[in-house]
Amino acid sequence: MNHASTPTHRTIALVGGAGSGKTTLAEALLHRAGAIPRAGSVENGSTVCDHEPEEIARHTSLGLSLAYVDWTGPDGTRYGITLADTPGHPDFVGGVDAALAVADAALVTVSAVDGVTAGTRAAWAAAEAAGVPRMVVITQEDKARADFRRVLAELRDAFGEHLWALELPLGEEAGFRAIADVLSEQAHVYDDTGHHHDEPLPPEAEAEEHRMHVDVTEDIVSHDDAQLEAYLEGNEPSVADLERTFAREVAAGEAVPVLVCSGLTETGVDRVADLVCELAPAADDRDGRIRVGEGTGGTEVSVAPNPAGETVVHVFRTVADPFVGQVSMLKVLSGTLRTGDKLRNATTGVEERIHGLFRLRGSEHLTAGTLSAGDVGAVAKLTGSPSGSLLWSRPTGTARPVALPERPPVYAVSLEPASQSDDEKMSSALARLVAEDPTLVIDRTGDHTVLRGLGDTHLAVGVERLARVFGVHVNTGPAPVAYRETIAGSAQVEGKLKKQSGGHGQFAVVQLRVSPLPSGEGFEFVDSVTGGAVPRQYIGAVEKGARDALASGGPQGHPVVDVRVELFDGKSHSVDSSEMAFRTAASIGVKAALAEAGTVLLEPVSSVTVTVPSDLQGAVLTDLSGRRGRVHATEAADDGRARVVAHVPEAELARYVLDLRSITAGQAELTMAPDHYAKAPNHA
Repeated sequence: MNHASTPTHRTIALVGGAGSGKTTLAEALLHRAGAIPRAGSVENGSTVCDHEPEEIARHTSLGLSLAYVDWTGPDGTRYGITLADTPGHPDFVGGVDAALAVADAALVTVSAVDGVTAGTRAAWAAAEAAGVPRMVVITQEDKARADFRRVLAELRDAFGEHLWALELPLGEEAGFRAIADVLSEQAHVYDDTGHHHDEPLPPEAEAEEHRMHVDVTEDIVSHDDAQLEAYLEGNEPSVADLERTFAREVAAGEAVPVLVCSGLTETGVDRVADLVCELAPAADDRDGRIRVGEGTGGTEVSVAPNPAGETVVHVFRTVADPFVGQVSMLKVLSGTLRTGDKLRNATTGVEERIHGLFRLRGSEHLTAGTLSAGDVGAVAKLTGSPSGSLLWSRPTGTARPVALPERPPVYAVSLEPASQSDDEKMSSALARLVAEDPTLVIDRTGDHTVLRGLGDTHLAVGVERLARVFGVHVNTGPAPVAYRETIAGSAQVEGKLKKQSGGHGQFAVVQLRVSPLPSGEGFEFVDSVTGGAVPRQYIGAVEKGARDALASGGPQGHPVVDVRVELFDGKSHSVDSSEMAFRTAASIGVKAALAEAGTVLLEPVSSVTVTVPSDLQGAVLTDLSGRRGRVHATEAADDGRARVVAHVPEAELARYVLDLRSITAGQAELTMAPDHYAKAPNHA
């Protein structure tokens, strides 16, 4: 064991469904470690991790929060633990992805009352996709209707038989004051301060606990030949030896320990910390991963956590602080990072200076002179390094962290600045907001600025942060649907400009044939002029004029697409013709053709994929049908759920993510992406 003065570090992502007790557990761990004098509560807004005003007002975690704590194990070994408390709300899954990108292990919290929920499954899937070892803690064991055995059965049914309970509650609900340690076969009995002493197991628990002990011991020794041989000879390995072997299983994803505690009474919380330190991989046991090379490709390479190696730093989350400016959360993948270091952003090319390193404990900054390979900390004022940047000591080269899972937006609102002053600042403020949270997207639809994200709460919080942190106030409204038009038929027209106002005049005549193209073809310009009726130097101006007319909108007020414009004749003047004259004449001609032939309204259609428990597939199909959806496929997903793929008009999807969560009790996964345009019904 490590008794050195320098603690070994672990970064533990607390993940799980909303209301499963992540923040309360983090608070209890901080209190038991002596980092805070008393535990706060989510309800009164006094926790370390939920410190943003938006979180306090809603009584829930909305962003990724780090909380560093020193912990001393039962044998005196010192550990440094960075808790990464993540949101359980599906709108803020970007914070979960960022935490898992740097975590050494994920601690999945599951309520002893609610059991396995959609949020549990989502957290498990995210950790599995990130390749992060998992541990499970069943929380809220002190609450009414807590049922450890039921929840353990749900967990094993959902995620596999390789989940092993290392603890058994002795008493539940208000009677939860003791835990049976499955490996040592001792009872840990807790007092009102959250401390425990050991006692023999009560007789009524011995049979169940011993059966669990035998099962998990046989699983552990089966992974170590020497231990297995000794066990078969009747010599059971020590608890410490069993834990070391089990830790290797945990790191490889072959086993998942299940623990139990109450964050409120702190019963079992110290054992959670002890077992996390014993069983979760240490920071210096896990290689980082980056992509080296230009563009969207590059070569994925491993980065060994060598404190003496070249400096490589992953900036995994940035947060704008109204008092200290931008705070960048980072993990040192290699080398040793020191205050005053100068590094190059291998993603953006910006040179950055490390002004002052610290560890975070919620909003508190704990000064750190250095951070070594594997450590997680933070630095202020890295203005050129948004979330997802990579800093390194090399003077050249391009690299970036391995990309987080794609989370395409599924909800949108339009933004209107509240004043001229807000209008002037809005663009830069939105850029900083998106630099913090890459799951937010800004785009323009016509004259509207549109904010897109993962749900209504996601965007509401973004708007609140715009006002509080960046001083930009906006009014929100429904996001406009990006309708288009196309010409209904063919038309042959003349575009003519003839003006004389002293000096040079303006003269240009173009003869155009304007006709529809197949859907999705965009725009085609054809030059069929013969005999120099339109001089060659003006042909490009005619095309630009045609494009101007289509972009400015057709008779129904929307940009025009899928149009072929053929220039077949015209006239020019040796003095009065110019590029601008022919550009204007072409625009006049195309607009005349659109008016003559009429236009058809086109609406955007999205490809929608819904993954849902099979028993809810019918409800999803019925709802999609009511939205003018055309189902293209229904298939079984790898986990036995049903996957529905459909094309649905964007006009029907404004609130779809919210309605889908209601229909499926939050059990559906949704992705949406623009697919094509189609003729809109007459009432659109």
